Amino acid sequence: MTTTTAGATTTAGVKIVALAGGIGGARFLRGLQAVAPQAEITVIGNTGDDIELFGLQISPDLDTVMYTLGNGIHEEQGWGRRDETFVVKEELASYGVQPQWFGLGDRDIATHIVRTQMRNAGYPLSQVTAALCARWNPGVNLLPMTDDRVETHVEIEDEGGRRFIHFQEWWIKFRASTPALRIVPINAESAKPAPGVIDAIKNADVILFPPSNPVVSIGTILAIPGIKRALLASQAPLVGVSPIVGGSPVRGMADACLASIDVQSSAWGVAQHYGARPHGGLLHGWLVDDIDKDCALDGLRVLARPLIMRDLESSKDIAAAALELARSLS
Repeated sequence: MTTTTAGATTTAGVKIVALAGGIGGARFLRGLQAVAPQAEITVIGNTGDDIELFGLQISPDLDTVMYTLGNGIHEEQGWGRRDETFVVKEELASYGVQPQWFGLGDRDIATHIVRTQMRNAGYPLSQVTAALCARWNPGVNLLPMTDDRVETHVEIEDEGGRRFIHFQEWWIKFRASTPALRIVPINAESAKPAPGVIDAIKNADVILFPPSNPVVSIGTILAIPGIKRALLASQAPLVGVSPIVGGSPVRGMADACLASIDVQSSAWGVAQHYGARPHGGLLHGWLVDDIDKDCALDGLRVLARPLIMRDLESSKDIAAAALELARSLS
């Protein structure tokens, strides 16, 4: 499938599909592009984080992938636009407009205005995403998991009682500090995969799970009927990259999400959650950090490499290791 020379991988004509969430997925994909510049990469993006605020339709994970691969991301925080200003946010706060826990930058708002206008005109999210990517040229085929409205909500219990709130409120306002009793992708069971999603999986030579949140990113994508079935039917090697290093999330609060579904916050726990292919699960291979080199699951090939993405070089190393593992499974 591939050969490796001087740190780069020759992947001319190889079709790679990646299921991705936000920051971790986007940074992994940037490394993947660098080591496999000739590959045809399709990204199936999570839209369960989507939310409507201030009359605007916002797709945080799709935008993070688009901005990161299009060289417009705020590098330090990993989300939002570089050289951003927040005049509109400050003016909304002056009016007392809620919510104030979710702040949109002025440049970012332009993206949401375009998306909202197109959606209101009747264009599906997949066509809107393609139109936005025509400006950013991310170098991948970025597909939303579905054109249907799916929102991830979290059931909590606090002084306000037992209730559901949008995932973004739980994640940003509460910082996942209030335990999630349940995490539910609303309407996922009735949604359909967006055009191109199933065909991309069927035609893939390699399928990757980047180090995205197993519950609210990759898990939400898998909740769309037909996607998990297509993955299980695929003959392509499916390699996952652990988002947990030494028992802690590489980034964010994935441990809080895993606790809501009684999954151990460890490389082993997430691997068991996805399952090994010989036993009806999804994974053929599992890339873990060196500290988790003893991770073992029957029927699963495990490769240990450093997994902390500090910069582009480390992201490239991780992506190259994932392709190395996929190649060994071909």
